[in-house]
Amino acid sequence: MAAMKPRTGDGPLEVTKEGRGYVMRVPLEGGGRLVVELNGDEAKDLGEKLLALFA
Repeated sequence: MAAMKPRTGDGPLEVTKEGRGYVMRVPLEGGGRLVVELNGDEAKDLGEKLLALFA
């Protein structure tokens, strides 16, 4: 049996293309990750809203 490593929130935000969608993994305070699956339209909308915050 392989040794299991504890999952922590340490690490960068990741976004990968999987199939027809995108999977975003966001590290959380206190450990763990929030995993969100988005389709192309949702990813584009999220990007636009994030950019609007910093404009």
